[in-house]
Amino acid sequence: MKRINLRDMYPFIKTDVWIDLDDEVAQEIRRFDLNESAYKLRTYRHRAYYSLDRNDGIEQDVLFLSISPEEYYERKLSNEQLYAAMCRLPEKSFRRIYAHFFLDMSKVAIAQAEQVDERAVRKSIERGLKQMAQFLKKM
Repeated sequence: MKRINLRDMYPFIKTDVWIDLDDEVAQEIRRFDLNESAYKLRTYRHRAYYSLDRNDGIEQDVLFLSISPEEYYERKLSNEQLYAAMCRLPEKSFRRIYAHFFLDMSKVAIAQAEQVDERAVRKSIERGLKQMAQFLKKM
C-alpha cells in the first residue's frame, strides 16, 4: 500500500487529503506522470506549441472540404457525361477501361484475367479513351 496526497493530483483541492492505494494503481499513476512529463519535454524541445485540433474548426475545414451546390452539380454533370461516353464504347473497351481506372487494376493483370496479350489491352484502352474524348468534345 502506498499513501498519496490528492492535493498533488487535483489542483482544486485546497487541503491535504491522504489516501491509501494499491501498489499497482500507484505505479500506473506514476507511469502516467512520467509519460506526461516526457510529452511536455518533447513539446518544449521541438517547439511544438501549436495544434490544429483546437476545436475552432480549422482542422475540420482542412480535412473535410465542403463543396458548394454549384460544385456538386458540376461534378454530377461531369460524372453523367463520363458515364454516357463510356456507355457508347464497345463492351470490351468499357470493361477494360473500368477495370483499369475504377478498379485500379494494371494492364498486365487485366490481360492475365482475360487471357490475352498486354498490348491488346493497352491498345483497347487507348482506342476507348480516344472515342470517349471525341464523344465528350461533341457534347
